[in-house]
Amino acid sequence: MNPIKIILTGATGMVGEGVLMECLENPAVSEILSISRKPSGKTHAKLKEYLVTDFMAIDLHDENLKGYDACFFCAGISSVGMSEEDYTKITYDTTLHFAQAVLNQNPDMVFNYVSGAHTDSTESGKLMWARVKGRTENALKKLGFRNAFNFRPGFMKPVEGQINVKWFFKPFIWLFPVFLPSKSLTLHEVGRAMINAVHKGYPTSALEIRDIKNLTI
Repeated sequence: MNPIKIILTGATGMVGEGVLMECLENPAVSEILSISRKPSGKTHAKLKEYLVTDFMAIDLHDENLKGYDACFFCAGISSVGMSEEDYTKITYDTTLHFAQAVLNQNPDMVFNYVSGAHTDSTESGKLMWARVKGRTENALKKLGFRNAFNFRPGFMKPVEGQINVKWFFKPFIWLFPVFLPSKSLTLHEVGRAMINAVHKGYPTSALEIRDIKNLTI
């Protein structure tokens, strides 16, 4: 099994940072290109960084994106206080533009998208964020990647040493996995499952918590 080269987004957020830390430690990954608006603050022999001001401004034929096996798209924002139009621009439009850019340079790529538990694949439910995420998931599956997996984690325990963890989240880090273990994952598990999805594949494209756990083995 040859080590893979990945593109990763969201390294300055909690999910992306945790996945990045797993990838840096994991021998199944040989190279990581972190694409973000600001530096991750990490240095490692495997890690390269590509800073962009706006994901929508990335050229669809940017050769900096060439030569990678997978993309782990961990960037995202909360929908709290946002209109559906604004949330769609960031969650749907930006993700699809970025996905098309990496696909153009890597036609055999696997795309792993961090979605969310209870995402609405019908695109017609009452929850705005779930509809938009569902629309994004569905569109990614149609782009033409070798595989496109939509990760739907619940509570995610940060990796030890992470710096991008919101203060209001910290009290729940130890409580949630103890009282609701079936609803919990660690970011080590999420990262490991993303890596294994590239190497092994998986029968379904939407990965719930139990599927993510299965892929860590």
